[in-house]
Order: sequence, then C-alpha cells, then structure tokens
Amino acid sequence: MKKGTILIADDNRNVLTAVRMLLEDTFERVVAVANPENIPARLRDDKPDVVLLDMNFRSGVNNGNEGLFWLRQIKKVRPQAQVVLFTAYADIELAVTGIKEGAADFVVKPFDNAKLTATLTEARDKTRGRRGGNGRAAGSMYWGTTLQMLSLRAMVEKVAATDANILITGENGTGKEVLTNEIHRLSLRADKMLLPIDMGAITDTLFESELFGHVKGAFTDAHADKPGKFELAEGGTLFLDEIGNLGYALQAKLLTALQRRSIVRVGGSKPIPIDVRLVCATNRDLDRMVAEGSFREDLLFRINTICLHLPPLRQRREDITQLARMFLDRYAAMYNKPPMSFAPAAEAKMKALPWYGNIRELQHAVEKAVILSDGTTITADDIDGNPARGEKPIDEVQTIDEMESRLIAKTMRDCEGNLSQVAQRLGVSRQTLYNKIKKYGL
Repeated sequence: MKKGTILIADDNRNVLTAVRMLLEDTFERVVAVANPENIPARLRDDKPDVVLLDMNFRSGVNNGNEGLFWLRQIKKVRPQAQVVLFTAYADIELAVTGIKEGAADFVVKPFDNAKLTATLTEARDKTRGRRGGNGRAAGSMYWGTTLQMLSLRAMVEKVAATDANILITGENGTGKEVLTNEIHRLSLRADKMLLPIDMGAITDTLFESELFGHVKGAFTDAHADKPGKFELAEGGTLFLDEIGNLGYALQAKLLTALQRRSIVRVGGSKPIPIDVRLVCATNRDLDRMVAEGSFREDLLFRINTICLHLPPLRQRREDITQLARMFLDRYAAMYNKPPMSFAPAAEAKMKALPWYGNIRELQHAVEKAVILSDGTTITADDIDGNPARGEKPIDEVQTIDEMESRLIAKTMRDCEGNLSQVAQRLGVSRQTLYNKIKKYGL
C-alpha cells in the first residue's frame, strides 16, 4: 500500500527518473528536484516524510560540503523529515559526518533497488511513528555511526548479493552471527535456509557425519540415512562459526568438499553436489595459525574471498549509549517493566568501561540492571561492568565458578588463544574446555 511523500534531490536526471519510477509503487507522492536551490520550497509545499539527498551537485565543489549544507537546511526547515543520504562508495566518511549531523541513513551508489526501497520505507515509517523505540527488530544489525562500521556496512552491501565466501573476524561478543544474518538477508539466497554450525562444539568423531551426513549402517548408531548440514543448507547459506577451532586433519576434509563442491556421506560412495554460500567466523588470528602450522593456508584462501572485521566495542564508544538504550527498551518490554531510562552517570559509566566481552557483555549488563531495578531509572550503581575482567587476584575470588573462569581466562591469554594448549595445560578435553568457555562467556 502506497503511503507518504518523498523528495528526491539529485542533479543526475537519469537517476531522478530511475528512482522516481522505482518508488511510485511505494510512496503516494514522489517529488524530484535536480537543483538543490528548490529544496526549501518543496519542503514547505510538499511536506515530505523522507528526503533522499545526493551528497554532491554539479553546481558546487564535489567534496560533499554542499550535501552537508543542504542536510542542515532540511533539518531546519522540516526537522521531522528523515534524510537518507545518496553517496558514492568513496565518500563513506562524508556519510558518517552526515549521520552525526542528523541524517537517518545512507545508500551507496550504484544502488540496489530492493535495498534502496527498504531503506526509504523504513525512514518513512519512522517519520510516521509506525515503529517504536529505535525502530529496530531484536537481533537486527545495528551499524552505529563510526567510520569503521559504516565502511563495513558499505562493503557488506556490495558483496552480500554475490556468492563470494566470506570470513568474519572479531573478538567474542562483537556480533559475528548477527552480521552473518544481515549478509544472508541481503543475499540472493535470502529465501533459503541460513544454517549455523558451531565448529568448536562438534567432536572430531562426529565431524563428517554432522557436515556430510551418513548412510544407514555406516556405524553402530546409524539406523537410517541422514543428510548432513551441507545438504540441509542447499541453496542457502552455511555459517561455520569458530572455524579456527577446527582440527588440522578435519580441515583437509572440509577443503576437499569446498573444492569439489560435492560431499560423500559417511559409509556412502555417491558424490552429492552442494550449492551453498559459505560464511565463516573466528576470533583467532588465522594468518598466525597458518604461520604456526595449525591452520591450512589453502583452506584459508578458500574461505577468505572477502574478509570483514568487526571492531571491539571499546573502539566504537560513541555507539555504546544507543546500543544500551536498544537493550533497555527490549528487556523492559520482555520483563513487563514500565518504560525505563538511564541516568546520565550510568551512560557515562558505560562509555568509560572497556567491555572486554563487547556487545554481548553490554547486553547482559543491561538485562541484569533491568531485572534488578525497582524504579524506572537505571543508575550507575545498577551497571555491573568489570573493567579488570580476567585480572582479579585469585585470593579475592568469591566462588568456585569465578575461580575456574579466571583460571581459564589466564591460561587462554598465556597460550594466546590456542585451545589445544589450554586444554592440555588444564588437563581437560577440548570439548570440556569449549563448554566452559561458552558457560563463562570468555
């Protein structure tokens, strides 16, 4: 159903024509101007819900300053309108500046029709109050306003529609699975399955059966044919999380399947063609592992067509407050609390903490504060953030779980993340170690 009015400002008349035709089925009115001097009049007369604003016009210097000027004018004349910036890939830094000055979003040229329509529709709905709070669904990707993240977003939008294999790197808790969901959503395989596999949780003996499947009678408990994850994800996206934890011998079997684009079930002999888009993720330095001989270089080449790095939260502190508010709204609703807010001191404390567990740790801290709070304002004392995480002396530890968590964290640092060495030093199996790492959020 068509709703709302959009104003498009771009000096390229071919772009104006193409975008107008694209949006005529989405907006009630589509107004276009090639000369930015006409923007104020159109704002007053047409009262648009959304403005799609080009960052460069031929009448001015091509460094984005004119686009920023007109962004400021739009916010003065019609502050309730959502402004979406139209920019080239090389001008992502300008988009960052624009968002900090009040723009709602940006779209990179050359644009994808579906992405442009979705972005402008979301902006229209925000103006019309059809989405509460921050307007984002739980679990959706929050990009924030930093240059790092918006450059990453532009890259994702360029590569998502391809079938290129993607490797996502970043510390625990930075949102690698959420980013994978976003890539799948933007891909040509979005109507198919996204199947996540935690590689660290699969034992060596079950690896082939889990990924490639097995035939009846292949081993003692194989009572029937069973398809593996590659077959189940056919036509969709296969997400191999914690790929750095895969044993060296098993890496060769994965590589063979990727190279041949086919698998053979355990106990079978018939090759089965596979058609999946592969996304892998790790918090480990795979280049260093290759140099050390613990990760195959040929497999790294195969999974690393495009590498996307998620920065730690401490490198994007300006996003902490908005992320925290998103979690606050989510958990207040989940736990049937009235609308809640943060005291200024609480926001200052959150921005100052290092958040070594990144977004996941911030999320858990806000959830805990919501559960324990008796009022509607979260104070600084309600925020449980430990800036010395992993460094507390053993003689100050309060519980056995805390002692175990500290010991594992220290050993992981000493072994530089090599889980095989950590397990050996602690005298436990890799699987037991991995379960404890998950339990303590290390």
